[in-house]
This record gives sequence, C-alpha cells and structure tokens, in this order.
Amino acid sequence: MKDIVVSRGDGNLIEFSEDELYKDIVKGSENAAQKGKIDGLSKAEINHLVDIFSQPGKTVSVDPGKEVVVSDDGAGLMASWGRPSAGHAIPISDHQSILMYERVYCGDTCGLGFPDYSYKPVKSAIGYARSHYKTISMLTTIPLIYGSQPNMGMYYHPTGPIPTPFDYFTKYEFEKGFQLQEEAAQIMRDDIYYVAEQLYEVGCEAINLDTTASAGDAEFWGALQVVEDIKSRLPDMPVEMGMAGEEVIGMHGKLTYQGERLAGMYPHQQVEMAAKAGVDIFGVAVNSDTGRSTPYNLARAVTFTKAAAEQSSIPVHANSGMGVGGMPMTLLPPIGCSTRCAKALVEIGKADGL
Repeated sequence: MKDIVVSRGDGNLIEFSEDELYKDIVKGSENAAQKGKIDGLSKAEINHLVDIFSQPGKTVSVDPGKEVVVSDDGAGLMASWGRPSAGHAIPISDHQSILMYERVYCGDTCGLGFPDYSYKPVKSAIGYARSHYKTISMLTTIPLIYGSQPNMGMYYHPTGPIPTPFDYFTKYEFEKGFQLQEEAAQIMRDDIYYVAEQLYEVGCEAINLDTTASAGDAEFWGALQVVEDIKSRLPDMPVEMGMAGEEVIGMHGKLTYQGERLAGMYPHQQVEMAAKAGVDIFGVAVNSDTGRSTPYNLARAVTFTKAAAEQSSIPVHANSGMGVGGMPMTLLPPIGCSTRCAKALVEIGKADGL
C-alpha cells in the first residue's frame, strides 16, 4: 500500500510505499556521493530518514537535547512584509515585527536587511540602513544580523558599470570575459566592505553574505576576499556566509583561493575556503530538483551537509528554505516538509544550526 504522503520538489503531494521511499532516499544519497566524491549515507542513516518520513504526525521535531540555533535572512520581518516576500502584510513596522519575532516566537537570532536584498543598492541607501539598524538594535536582545546578497550580476550592464562578460564569450574573447568578471568582483568587494564598515560604526552585531556565488566562482572569490578585509579591519564583526548552491559554477573557471581552484567546489570544500577567509558561520545550500521527491532531495542535502559538517572547523548552518535543504520550490513550503527536513539535517546531517 502507498500510505506515506510526501511532496515533490514542486510542492505537489505524492504517495509512496515504504519500499519506494527507501529506494528514492538511496538514489538521492548516491547522487550526492557521486557528484561530491564523498561518502553516502549509511544503512542506519537511511533507515533513520525513512523513519522521519514515515512518522504519522503532520510535524516532527528533533529529540530533546538535539535542539540547534537558528539564523535567518529576514524571517523576523515576514509579519510586516508583503506577499511577494512570503510575508503576511500585517500593518506593523519592521521594528514591531522583529520584536514580535524575538519576544513572542523566541527567535535565536534575527536577520535585518534592505528591501532590495543586495549590497549594491544598500550602499546607495546607507544612511537609511544605518539608522534602521541602530534603532532596532537598541530594542533587541538577540543577535541582530544584517544581511544582503553579494549578487555580482548587478554590476554588469544594464544595472552596473561593467560590460556583460558573456557577450565576449559568445565572440570567443575569453580573456576579456574573465577580466570583466574580476573587475566586477573587486567593485562588489569594495561595496560590501563599505556597507560593513558603515554598519560597524553603529554597532552592527554580525553581517551575512547571503546566496554567495550566485554569479559563479568570481563572486565566491570576491566574497572570500571581502571577508578577509572585514576580519583584518573590523575584528569584532562576525561574518555568516550562506551559499547559492551545492556546486560553485565555473563562470570564470580559473580563479583560485589560497591555491585551490574555486570552480566546481562542493560544500565540504566550500566550507574549508570560508573558514580560511575568516567566516564564523557557514551556510550549506543544496538545491532541490523540482521533478524529484522531497525524500530524494533531502537525502542529497543531508549527504552534502554531513560531509561539510565533518570537514568544517566552524559552525555549519544548513540552508533550509524554499528550493534548498530538501525543501520544495514553493513560496511557503508545507510544514510537514520543513520540519522533516530540519530534523534530518540536524540529526543525520550533523548541522550545528539552520
């Protein structure tokens, strides 16, 4: 009988028998192990994951004593923000929303950011960002982390000063395309440091580089360098770095950091580079396949996360939101999926936080 209800990566509900569930979990783990050249899940870990999906309740939780710290990229603002941001559009201010997140929902940390969630537009509105941050930080007790995306793509035409390198690739002018990516990475680096420095002056408690390497290895290269800048000049500023996906895409392909080629790196390699740069918390991001089941996607995420946690010298916070960490690619993932993904990432993936 097919009596285990799960979701597909696009959010649609499907039914599995226990045997089908087991086979999909094995396939997911094997896929991650093959791509990352890492160990797959053991038989005991696969059975544990089967048990998590087989539990009849709508929600599940970690065992007592296995609770972890949660960081976020704006969850505390969701009450006040509108539907396009998966918010609830309650007519309250950001200040009130964050206080509610801290004092009602008991958040461990809280993320604050500019509505256009990238460092380039934050730079042009830094006065607002400073006053916004300082006002809220004076009212909160939990760590208030300021986050944005490096989003190097914004530095290319038409939104930025750098010609699009891919126009040169189509003309086989590869060296010119590589040069333009490096120039964009350096401007991005300067902008992120400028924002960090300005916020540091008003007491910023931590900064988050969210969705790092979305524009490929050149963006990862620039982000690692700005972490070095922050750590050398703003020593009391903790840095969290969350990735855009499980593999660093080689848009450039030749860039290295401390002798290691960045293109093609998987989470267990990414976290090693991040730790060398000075990152304090690393966010593993494993993308979901919308055409596969949540058990398959979660098995992949857990396998990659476990390898990164075992390799890491710094805390690993697994990204667990729409389209990553085993979760379906939907604006508001079902709670049955989100709690099962969280439990598995912590208990099997050995994540230090989410």
